Formats: sequence, structure tokens, C-alpha cells
Amino acid sequence: MAQFYVDIKWVHVCAVILSGCLLFLRGLAGYLGARWTMAWPLRWASYTIDTVLITAALMLVVIVHQYPFVHAWLTVKVLMLAVYIVLGSLALKRGSTRRVRVVCFVLAIIVYLFIISVARTHDPLGVLRNPSALDITARPLLPAPDF
Repeated sequence: MAQFYVDIKWVHVCAVILSGCLLFLRGLAGYLGARWTMAWPLRWASYTIDTVLITAALMLVVIVHQYPFVHAWLTVKVLMLAVYIVLGSLALKRGSTRRVRVVCFVLAIIVYLFIISVARTHDPLGVLRNPSALDITARPLLPAPDF
């Protein structure tokens, strides 16, 4: 499976981007009053993207032999993923008021970016320790593919 590391990482990073974009799109549309944000195709797209993301993450964990609750940066990613999921759920439908949904939406986006910074730095403090962690001009998300 190690020979597929780069391919699996590409799938993982693409799923991360799709997951965040879908949450952002649905959250912003919900804030603007759209009613389609909870339509079943979008919910299923979200479930599918997140399943692909987690599957790819588990495969990467096995390949690189770094495990949550053993390596601090992965532990933070897993814990923050749980926070991101709860905040996203509150932002999109479970929040009791519009204000709660907006606050949870903003916090979900912040947690999403923090998770990315932890992944890019392999440091549990992510962007808090390395403010350039989210600068994709300094270091691209992925190396260029070999065609």
C-alpha cells in the first residue's frame, strides 16, 4: 500500500478541500436564507466526501505508522475533527437560533483551518506555533504530480 502514498494523500487533501468548501457553501447559503442547504443530495455528498476523507486518513496512518493518541499532532487532529463535526451540525441545522448557527458556522471554519494547519506543520499547535502554516504560496498543499 505504501506505493500508493502520494495518490492516497491526493485523495485525502482533495476530500479535505471539498468538505470545507461544501460546509462553507451550505453555511453561507443558510445564512442568506436558502432552503436547499439540507437537501438530501447535499447531505449525501457530505457523507460521501467525509467517508472518503476518513478512509484515506486511515490508510495514510497505516502507511506512515503514525497514530492518534500516540503522536500528539494526530491526536489534536482527531479531537478537532470531532469539534468540527459538532460545530458543523449546529451551524447547518441543530443550532437553536440563527445567532447560534452563525457563531457555530464561524467557529467550524476556524476549527477547519486549524486542523489544516496542524496537518501541514505536524505540530499540535499548528498555526499558533507557525503562523505561516496556512500559506500555500510558501509550501504547496501537495507536490506536483508525476505525469
